[in-house]
Amino acid sequence: MTNSKPTGPRSVALIGPYLSGKTTLLEGLLHTSGTIGRKGSVTEGNTVGDSVPESRSRNMSTEVNVATARFMDDEITFLDCPGSIELLQESLFVLPGVDAAVVVCEPDKDKAQALAPLLHTLDELGIPRMLFVNKIDKATITVQALLDALQPISSKPLVLRHIPVQEGDEITGYIDLASERAYHYQARQVSKVVELPGTAADAFGEARYGMLEALADFDDGLMEKVLEDVTPEKDELYANLTKDFQNGEIVPVFLGAAEQGGGLFRLLKALRHEVPSAGAAAARVGADGATGTLAQVLKTYHTQHGGKISIARVWAGELKDGMTLNGQRVSGIFRMMGHDQEKVSTAKPGEVIGLGRMEEVVTGETLSDSGADALPTAEILAPVYSQAIAAVRRDDEVKLSTALAKVGDEDPSIYTGQDSATHQLIMHGQGDIHLKIAMDRLRNKYGLEVTSERPKVPYMEAIRKSVEQHGRHKKQSGGHGQFGDVHLRIKPLPRGSGFEFVDKIVGGAIPRQYIPAVEAGIKEYLNKGPLGFPVVDLSVTVFDGQYHAVDSSEIAFKTAARIAMNDGMKLCGPVLLEPILRVDITAPSEHTPKVNAIVSARRGQILSFDTRQGWTGWDVVSAHMPQSELHDLIIELRSATQGTGSYSATFDHLQELTGRLADDVVTAHNEDVAA
Repeated sequence: MTNSKPTGPRSVALIGPYLSGKTTLLEGLLHTSGTIGRKGSVTEGNTVGDSVPESRSRNMSTEVNVATARFMDDEITFLDCPGSIELLQESLFVLPGVDAAVVVCEPDKDKAQALAPLLHTLDELGIPRMLFVNKIDKATITVQALLDALQPISSKPLVLRHIPVQEGDEITGYIDLASERAYHYQARQVSKVVELPGTAADAFGEARYGMLEALADFDDGLMEKVLEDVTPEKDELYANLTKDFQNGEIVPVFLGAAEQGGGLFRLLKALRHEVPSAGAAAARVGADGATGTLAQVLKTYHTQHGGKISIARVWAGELKDGMTLNGQRVSGIFRMMGHDQEKVSTAKPGEVIGLGRMEEVVTGETLSDSGADALPTAEILAPVYSQAIAAVRRDDEVKLSTALAKVGDEDPSIYTGQDSATHQLIMHGQGDIHLKIAMDRLRNKYGLEVTSERPKVPYMEAIRKSVEQHGRHKKQSGGHGQFGDVHLRIKPLPRGSGFEFVDKIVGGAIPRQYIPAVEAGIKEYLNKGPLGFPVVDLSVTVFDGQYHAVDSSEIAFKTAARIAMNDGMKLCGPVLLEPILRVDITAPSEHTPKVNAIVSARRGQILSFDTRQGWTGWDVVSAHMPQSELHDLIIELRSATQGTGSYSATFDHLQELTGRLADDVVTAHNEDVAA
């Protein structure tokens, strides 16, 4: 079996949960490859990635970091994706544009479940992936125990490529099962080749046989050799490993200690030899066979001094500085090293580059010089957390609008809009940290201070009783006076009916030209009922009245209608209505009892249970829940489900709220209005 090495520029995503060490891994890969001369540290705040203030103040990635390395004359662009589940949208836009992914995890079986959403996304996109078990030098469990925890959440078999070498309680190196070589970790240096430890012979033999057995499932010739206990040639073994990885049939598992530099050279070698050429990814996204120049935007940055930078993968043709794509001129092409930029004149297929000042281009957009069809891109995640925001300085309100548009351009899963019911400016996103990062960007990049608070719930009110009410407005102040007189019949309607106005005037008791004014006065009153909230689900009939030939006017009848509504509504048994949402919560089945308890504690009514379609071992719990209980639901869900739980919600109906809860809502609302 022959195995030709992939060629051309390639891109690799580094993905994994928060604290798995991806930024440290990126720094180590850049240093080991010789791309950077000095290895930075996350704690010291001098890494290539995480260079923005929001990242360094938190010691965590808050956006995609892009860095292109050269290793043995091969060009690999790494896209280090944030680990926080609240920043998942960044990964979703990047992944379609990569050739493979390195999934980074810690040797902790309790954190295994956090990989499930990432592995499922890679499955859906058909992206080959390797698993890099980082911090192996600090492991407290065996690699096999970790694999036993990880395999149930991986649809593909996990195939060990390394086993650790242990001296006492310390892991000091590893054995590469394919090359049959042993390596000793050296602090901040490439691991040293050492003699295969005699004490590890049995473990090595067992693990290598397990690797061959896994590969034999996809190759009949190799299966015969395994059954006949014939050792395959190394070239054949590497060819099988490469083929099965590229076809997405296996997930190779590597071990390392990124902070110490352990295992990084071997990982780079595997990436160089096994990550497929860019043509495979182009075919996967439908960009193969394209004519002219074709690229796709994976990420957008608004830099303080360099303007807008669009990170794009070139799929076809040569991209040149100054050319026009989608009707816009490319103003600079850059090879990225974190936020540092090296200007280049052209980019060829497979390269990931930055494009300067393409102001109208958005993340996910397909760029071409020939009007090519748009390539698939990630859907925008539905919001699960919101905050009402306002500029501290009133003079900044216009500036805030412009800055919010740029924040949303960089991260489309953050969007801000005016709530028509509460009149608040609401910022929506994926969690508390997500929105705090956005507000930090407003301050750091645009000099804007904003306040935030819990959004108001759009309560409504309705009535339980019918009443007939007279309303008269009579005023004499010299000259023409004001006179309007109406009789209204107010009655409740079924929930969800809205508002109904009925004209039953006969015999000219109220001239026709004043009837619209009566309706306008009623509607104006309905903006704020007896309890202080908008009124819904009622019918108002005007059935009698009086007018004055000189003093009557539209204003007089509008005022008379408001007087009648104000007096009559207090007698109709007003009741508070709260919005109830249909909520679908997804989580691993083992956490379903916790989800049920959370729903019940938040006054929810469980409607159904079901298995999550396409997700083995996951459930969907559907419930009706009050909107007032959803504000921090995502925080509790993630806490209870190791960061994996999420939900979607849609408005379902309005429901009466009575008793102490209703009293508290009305009191708080009135105090807020008075303030």
